[in-house]
Amino acid sequence: MTATTDGSTGAAAPEASSATTAPLTDTTPEAAGTLHAATRAIQRATDFLLARQDAQGWWKGDLDTNVTMDAEDLLLRQFLGIRDQATTDASALFIRGEQRDDGTWATFYGGPGELSTTIEAYVALRLAGDAPDDPHMAKAAAWVRERGGIAASRVFTRIWLALFGWWKWDDLPELPPELIFFPKWMPLNIYDFGCWARQTIVPLTIVSAKRPVRPAPFALDELHTDSRDPNPAKPLAPVVSWDGAFQRLDKLMHGYQKVALKRLRKAAVNSAGRWIIERQENDGCWGGIQPPAVYSVIALHLLGYDLDHPVLKAGLASLDRFAVWREDGSRMIEACQSPVWDTCLATIALADAGLPGDHPALVKAATWMIDEQIERPGDWSVRKPALEPGGWAFEFHNDNYPDIDDTAEVVLALRRVDHPDKARLERAIERGVRWNLGMQSKNGAWGAFDVDNTSPFPNRLPFCDFGEVIDPPSADVTGHVVEMLAIEGRSHEPSTRRGVDWLLAEQEDNGAWFGRWGVNYVYGTGSVVPALTAAGLPVTHPAIRRAVDWLESVQNEDGGWGEDLRSYRYEDWKGHGVSTASQTAWALMALLSAGERDTKAVERGIAFLAETQTEDGTWDEPYFTGTGFPWDFSINYHLYRQVFPLTALGRYVHGEPFKDA
Repeated sequence: MTATTDGSTGAAAPEASSATTAPLTDTTPEAAGTLHAATRAIQRATDFLLARQDAQGWWKGDLDTNVTMDAEDLLLRQFLGIRDQATTDASALFIRGEQRDDGTWATFYGGPGELSTTIEAYVALRLAGDAPDDPHMAKAAAWVRERGGIAASRVFTRIWLALFGWWKWDDLPELPPELIFFPKWMPLNIYDFGCWARQTIVPLTIVSAKRPVRPAPFALDELHTDSRDPNPAKPLAPVVSWDGAFQRLDKLMHGYQKVALKRLRKAAVNSAGRWIIERQENDGCWGGIQPPAVYSVIALHLLGYDLDHPVLKAGLASLDRFAVWREDGSRMIEACQSPVWDTCLATIALADAGLPGDHPALVKAATWMIDEQIERPGDWSVRKPALEPGGWAFEFHNDNYPDIDDTAEVVLALRRVDHPDKARLERAIERGVRWNLGMQSKNGAWGAFDVDNTSPFPNRLPFCDFGEVIDPPSADVTGHVVEMLAIEGRSHEPSTRRGVDWLLAEQEDNGAWFGRWGVNYVYGTGSVVPALTAAGLPVTHPAIRRAVDWLESVQNEDGGWGEDLRSYRYEDWKGHGVSTASQTAWALMALLSAGERDTKAVERGIAFLAETQTEDGTWDEPYFTGTGFPWDFSINYHLYRQVFPLTALGRYVHGEPFKDA
């Protein structure tokens, strides 16, 4: 895959942009100047985005996460015996380039060093030939030891090390493959886990049962606080606590590992293997994301599938497609690819910026999105067996896991397009709306992939220390669904009103909403306020006024908005951080929908976007504003810096879309 400078791939010939909505007019010289600057910024951003549409109709920017993707890719290749020098050198070049001055690696730009990430990066560089006494390596190892060494790292890091004998399997939490037999009503059945965790845990039950060890190419004594006692004993939590109870349950599971019935264990392992194979996508991947694909390849290989078997061959080929080769010769691994998400957001941005609904770029995008609609059941149907399919996934190929957020935004995008096949477009919208309505949780809100995925138990397992493993409803997803339903003329229907009531109850005391899939309170608030006003709440409603007051209170001196990922962990960071184009746009989208267009806050925000735009129509944004798991896994969507500013600028110049819906 070859990346352009902004991280997008492919390029069709640009179509000339053409706005059909007359710009709003202002009387004051300052406002007129801001309007002129916004109009000019729209033109440049529109031209840039149009030039980067793929010939098939989609957009996709790079998806930047952290170097554990790259380190684990090398460890996988070492485990399978397929690591080559060219790939190793290119990956090592990228990993070295991400090291911080203190010798560590972070999980997001500008963030603090993170122990597990630093350990995995260090081991990958050892595989690449970097010596432990090289200054950059010695500095990293010293930092790791100061923070407890390998013993203090997360379970997933220690699993990778156990594959090579650098850690003992007996010193890892147990994950029995018999979980595959738990019925869906039983606590800790695999459908109690969020889909991303479920797809990862099932193959790991096979790995945990097989406990493979490949010869270690070197020792890692320098990463232990005491190499003679690498895993010092720790006291158990009180037995009356949840942590204490699950720690003791894990001890029981370790005992079961030694006495497990061989026929039952074999049947469980084989069932888990079939479960994995049944969920492989047409492109060879699993769930469209890297972690399940990596562990599925390992699990199936342990079950006897050789590397030339069609299943594994396709799986390995799919992992190669996650690689982005950069101009400096480095190789970065994407955790995921986001063409459906990027395409629907780009379509919304271009339409709101004034592109006519029958513009060829929008029609082409709509056709591609309609073709991507999923028409077969997936894992979501375990809980909703009678619901007709009709959702959209995030990725190119992920038919088993469509998501509610993408489906809502695709519908909003399609509704902006004047497609020549109106009947086909309407059928796609109707099926998408019906599927989203069927995925509403009992409390009136929506999660990302499943209905009522709220069990309290999975997060308690000692094994599950790698981030969020359940999929409860969130304000941002619920906001997008409510907005979609309102635009579809369903504002007064009971499902929509329940969603509105849930959102009002979830508003924080300061007036903001928590952002589950974007950073953070700025994203949550930017998602909810447009939904509430679309659903009929007057801009004078107390909830809207509190949100406006909060957004104005956290606006930066430069006129923009920014929020650091540390807001997921620390109160003082809520709404605070370096101004970014995407987060400024989210705040503006909320303020504009709340009727604040002619206020000083909006004028300053629009001016920030216009002034920070580069000559080629882009915005620079190294900061991570996307969220995988709050705090634990962060994302820099390279297209966010393009689509959201263009949307906000377009709504400032042309007004709110569907305001009469």
